[in-house]
Amino acid sequence: MKKTPTRLADGRELVYYDSRDDAVRDAADPRPLDPVSTASEIRHDALLGDSVVVASHRQGRTYHPPADACPLCPSRNGRHSEIPADDYEVVVFENRFPSLSGDAGRCEVVCFTPDHDASFADLTPAQAALVLDAWTDRTAELAAHPGIEQVFCFENRGAEIGVTLGHPHGQIYGYPFTTPRTDLMLRSLDEHRARTGGGNLFDDLVARERADGARVVLATGHWTAFVPYAAHWPYEVHLYPTRRVPDLRALDDGARTEFPQVYLELLRRFDRIFGDGEPPTPYIAAWHQAPFGDPRREEFALHLELFTVRRTSGKLKFLAGSESGMSVFINDVPPEAAARRLREVASAS
Repeated sequence: MKKTPTRLADGRELVYYDSRDDAVRDAADPRPLDPVSTASEIRHDALLGDSVVVASHRQGRTYHPPADACPLCPSRNGRHSEIPADDYEVVVFENRFPSLSGDAGRCEVVCFTPDHDASFADLTPAQAALVLDAWTDRTAELAAHPGIEQVFCFENRGAEIGVTLGHPHGQIYGYPFTTPRTDLMLRSLDEHRARTGGGNLFDDLVARERADGARVVLATGHWTAFVPYAAHWPYEVHLYPTRRVPDLRALDDGARTEFPQVYLELLRRFDRIFGDGEPPTPYIAAWHQAPFGDPRREEFALHLELFTVRRTSGKLKFLAGSESGMSVFINDVPPEAAARRLREVASAS
């Protein structure tokens, strides 16, 4: 992998990731951009004990532009986008409208492909491997940033999820705190260790799912994908490396080599859940990584959570009163049935 850092016209960092060592990335950003002005503020909720980000400047962010004005396509034919080059493989750059900035963290955009009409599932294994390399490198880079406690790599796909740009892309957040969801996992980790006399919650959970088998979607030598026993979403899959590691940087060569085939297969199954003729399945794909300074860091297990808000053909799962008001999820699809469906739509060998 070749990494080429540069700067956009307003000073934001942009990094090209290429599979070829002889790739040349020297296009300058000619746009007359003003310096980015942000107003991110983190406020503490005294009742719940969590943090809320207030980012009023995001009200003016780009919203569903036409394809010929997409800011994530390469700069071509006299039209200049966020990416100065006329072609690319993978690009990461600082978000122009970040939720987190300065002392309040950092937000980056990850472009997986220059093809506006593609999706992650359309990538080749080599292209997916390069994205994994980029995620890993950004985790390492952000780990060195003062004040960043946790790195979150994720992808939102589909207007139903709230995506405002149709071009296939993801994001990376560098939080200056440990997220509430991770705090809950760490609390459960502590309780399980105390209850079992030293057992690791993540190891025991994956072992239980592999032994049961009813909710396993696919299992290889280096990865296990399963629908969790208490899935919150209609179709939800958790993907764990066989060897527990705290973050992407610690994946071994075997897991890194096998990941593209496993992940692409999961995404393609998601697009086949509801049958032919259905629009692409909206989803969120979220990497959970250990906070950098937590003493339980080595006990945490890197994993990816992939889920959709579509519960059946033409119908979405909305977070209504119980979910939004009390954080008690009600799932219409039994996890065992979801796993069975995801096995049924496996790619033909």
